[in-house]
Amino acid sequence: MSPRGAVLALVAAKDEAERVGATVRALRDLPGMAEVLVISDGSTDATAARALAAGAHCLDLPRTLGKGGALNAGLAALMGRVAERLSPEPAVLLLADADLAETAGRLGRLVDPVLAGDADLAIADLPAQRGAGGFGVAMGLARRGIANATGRRMAEPLSGQRAVRWEALPVLLPFAPGFGTEVAMTIDAIRAGLRVVEVEVDLHHNPTGKDLSGLLHRARQARAIARELTRRRAWRPSSNGRPDAEPHSGDIPPAAASPEAHAADPPADAASPGWEGSPGTGEGGGGSPQPPPSPSPPDHPGPTDGRG
Repeated sequence: MSPRGAVLALVAAKDEAERVGATVRALRDLPGMAEVLVISDGSTDATAARALAAGAHCLDLPRTLGKGGALNAGLAALMGRVAERLSPEPAVLLLADADLAETAGRLGRLVDPVLAGDADLAIADLPAQRGAGGFGVAMGLARRGIANATGRRMAEPLSGQRAVRWEALPVLLPFAPGFGTEVAMTIDAIRAGLRVVEVEVDLHHNPTGKDLSGLLHRARQARAIARELTRRRAWRPSSNGRPDAEPHSGDIPPAAASPEAHAADPPADAASPGWEGSPGTGEGGGGSPQPPPSPSPPDHPGPTDGRG
């Protein structure tokens, strides 16, 4: 596959040593996959080592930033590598959870509509997960909030498995912090006029149970979702009864259609701190990402072996 059809994957991982290796191997086997970058979000186990052993690059953050912060740090590093032509400029950025294990190899179904030009953001619709112990509070909150904000009801609003057209990224950045990442991304994409589709993919991950840890996790998730919905005025009706979402109109806005108009050099340390599993030099491990750099000439180098 040509570099213009390449896929780069970002995997945020917190203490996922048991499954991250299988996830990385499955992702690397996907057609068109150029590189996989795992962001070890302050993990205290062997997540970074297992990711590296499986063939991924790894950004090992010295402290936990939360999912959105980890993705922002990883994307900043990835953009730095693309700007320096250490990594190919992709057509698609794939976001995947670290605990998918072998089922991550099915994410090609998610990438296909974006590569084909049929979608700007594709979201995986997962089957019911065995052992899941939630009460549906966070899911219901997310569904209602997105519907209020955009008029669109999503089947799987909290799915972290997403394929994004590289040139559409500017309208989604920076990713919202913590567990509000997915809801904020969906609202921002729909309001910006991006083509958002949901694709059924048979994926399986470690579900959160009904023990104290699971309940606390869901409480933090619901709080983060509510925060992002409030920031995006998802609850404020307008005079005509529709949510006052202040949407963009028409097709993809200039920010998404012409990333070069917003291109900026990544932070000076974006490509190096924490790379290859060493601790980062800054507290954020790379900071917020800038929009994708201008398209590179077709003769840039292909994927590296992790030593670049």
